[in-house]
Amino acid sequence: MNYKMMGRFLAQIVAVEAVFLLPALAISLGLGEWDAVRGFLISLAVMGIVCLVLFASCRKAPGPFGAKEGLVCVSVGWIALSLLGALPFRFSGEIPRFIDALFEIVSGFTTTGASILPEVETLSRGLLYWRSFSHWLGGMGVLVFLLAVAPAGGKGSGFTMHLLRAESPGPDVGKLVPKMRATAMILYLIYIALTVLDILFLLAGGMPLFDAVCVAFGTAGTGGFAVRNDSIASYSPYLQNVCTVFMLLFGVNFSCYYLLLMRKFSGVFKDEELRLYLGIFLGSTLLVAWNIRGLYGSVADIFRHAAFQVSSIMTTTGFATTDFDLWPSFSKSILLMLMIVGACAGSTGGGLKCARVLLLLKSLRRNIHQVLHPRKVQVVRTNSRVVNETVLDNTAAYLAAYVIILLGSFIVLSLDGFSIETNLSAVLACFNNIGPGLDAVGPTCNYGAYGLASKLVLILDMLAGRLEIFPILVLFSGSTWRNS
Repeated sequence: MNYKMMGRFLAQIVAVEAVFLLPALAISLGLGEWDAVRGFLISLAVMGIVCLVLFASCRKAPGPFGAKEGLVCVSVGWIALSLLGALPFRFSGEIPRFIDALFEIVSGFTTTGASILPEVETLSRGLLYWRSFSHWLGGMGVLVFLLAVAPAGGKGSGFTMHLLRAESPGPDVGKLVPKMRATAMILYLIYIALTVLDILFLLAGGMPLFDAVCVAFGTAGTGGFAVRNDSIASYSPYLQNVCTVFMLLFGVNFSCYYLLLMRKFSGVFKDEELRLYLGIFLGSTLLVAWNIRGLYGSVADIFRHAAFQVSSIMTTTGFATTDFDLWPSFSKSILLMLMIVGACAGSTGGGLKCARVLLLLKSLRRNIHQVLHPRKVQVVRTNSRVVNETVLDNTAAYLAAYVIILLGSFIVLSLDGFSIETNLSAVLACFNNIGPGLDAVGPTCNYGAYGLASKLVLILDMLAGRLEIFPILVLFSGSTWRNS
């Protein structure tokens, strides 16, 4: 295990977090939010000390950096990012208990959007900005950001590919261009461009600048933290429709946007995952709209709320325009299904991912054909390419781990005495990085009533869901820490 290389990357992660904390500090200074200013300054001092210690002890980091180091570096980095990112909430006194502050910032960085706050509008503007910005930073990934902007290091060791594979969502991670650093840069440039475009459309609809920036951060990272207690409900229909469209756009695999920039339109139109993603969205929207047709006054309102909530839940954003916990059981069942399916691989969305759903369905079809025709060689293809058997095996392993963690977390949460609907939707919402669930954790409620053990389990679920399970699981494997 190359601890020094990992320590150097951890120092860079903390340094990036400290730099991104400065705009939030500036907002609080400008508005005279002195409790928040104190929280930010103490947190920056702690981050500075951590950076100095890590840089001093890990200046020279020779040696190989393999897949094991990549997985550990990503998982430890995200844990450190969360522990330090929670400090401004705690030191400002605005979230007195550290476990609650940690829950809130983990929910932010993992783009979950689950909150322990009963009144979000009581937070200072600086902390509201930091809370929303954590979505934007976590959406694409802090290590992807480092690969895009940090000086090159470890040449020839393949460390960039190991880091990108460990942090990026989906069953298989590849390069857009031959160099991984250029790939990371392209991803972030697309991410920034879409975020700016979202802000401009929100401003055009009359949304205040602060609200537009924070909502765009939540939309881009598919996170769902809002700056109002009613989420997006009090904004105009135009602004809600803008959010619907951009949530859907950020749930698309970013490689599709790269293909569009390269004028390879046929590759986008033939993408099977994109077709499945859009098909599920359209089908679910029509079914939900039909089911809630008696709850709203006009056809426009029916389709606006249906499309918004389907887009919000499917892309794992978690914004709300209405209390969908009051919808009929059929619509809520569709939303629960969408929590599991999630968005596209290579997007900022969470969930199982449409790519995995596609592979699982094709694998099932192949197995049925093999039973009927045992002597015939069967392969799985996506986009006219044969899928490597390793990818199929990893997808099956991911599904097994997904179910085991889901059931284990559900059992632990059941100790708190909430309803089955509450506990199951809470686990699904946190593990799939969605945010609001149903019943006691619905869109008008919060997670504050859960006990310490349940909050710790949900924190681990959020991290495991964002990092695609395996980087977190390797931390608990003895072989990870043995030199071999």
